[in-house]
Amino acid sequence: MKRPVIGIVPLVDIQRESYWMLPGYMDGVAEAGGLPLMLPLTDDEKQIGQLTTLCDGFLFTGGQDVCPSLYGEEKDAACGECCTERDAMEVKLLNAALRHDKPIFGICRGIQFINAVLGGTLYQDLPSQHPSEVEHHQSPPYDMPVHTVTPIPSTPLATLLGDGAFAVNSYHHQAVRELAQAWSAMAVAPDGIIEAAYMPDRRFVWAVQWHPEFSFRVDGNSRKLFHAFVRAAEESMDSVTRS
Repeated sequence: MKRPVIGIVPLVDIQRESYWMLPGYMDGVAEAGGLPLMLPLTDDEKQIGQLTTLCDGFLFTGGQDVCPSLYGEEKDAACGECCTERDAMEVKLLNAALRHDKPIFGICRGIQFINAVLGGTLYQDLPSQHPSEVEHHQSPPYDMPVHTVTPIPSTPLATLLGDGAFAVNSYHHQAVRELAQAWSAMAVAPDGIIEAAYMPDRRFVWAVQWHPEFSFRVDGNSRKLFHAFVRAAEESMDSVTRS
């Protein structure tokens, strides 16, 4: 069968003037049955439109901090490096994908970015703005779990993974503060941080704060997340073919 094409937002190294990709994003998609494609770094409207037609789903990756101007705030001293090129591209890509109801999966920065664009806000720095004993910024190895998350009953995540708490890896210092009205929480950490969210009125717009791209080889829940995303993209591809 033809595999659904999954467009993956590139990672950017500003100092080296380059963009690149972690193999876990590509391999997680491929293992789930998708055809991963690293996207060019562009905010050109025509290219974004063509990419939206070409791809059956989009993966919004981790990376730099989301620019606070996207959610109406000044940059705090504890906020890290931002990448205006990524922000500009992803705003247009996200809006185009939403217009076409293409499946979207956000990881780490992905949940933060989507929340900001949809009208929510972020903690610019958890240690200073939301101090907690929960380990949100672990040391290697990054495929090892460091805290638990609890799915919210009756959400798609609970349907996929069950209602019980499970352990996840974690590597971030920003997080969702106020959740955008357009989507709903699916899981929380013990300190109340939102760890997963989705848009109820879309085919598949999910995002998680942890890192299944690091853990899918050793963690069944991480593989289930990639499979759910790729399956939604396959269904989207099939619906276009039938029409």
